[in-house]
Amino acid sequence: MIGGGRKPLIFPLDQIPELTCGAGVILQRYKDGGMSDARVFAIADGLTWRLGEKTRTETNLRDWIGARGQAGRMPPNGFPKSNRFD
Repeated sequence: MIGGGRKPLIFPLDQIPELTCGAGVILQRYKDGGMSDARVFAIADGLTWRLGEKTRTETNLRDWIGARGQAGRMPPNGFPKSNRFD
């Protein structure tokens, strides 16, 4: 997932609890803005996004892996300014 501050955060799906109706869970902390985009993917396949007519795949995700609710770090070079994966 990536927020309006251009800081992606990658965390496992098992960190998202199933809550009762009407309850919410913090996925990522934001200084300004909110969530721009989210994607579910396999770590082994890497994170993929479109860059113009090309498709970029980042497999070295160590810097962006964290726990649910953290702020995240700046995105890799070449990540779109629109904060969208596609």
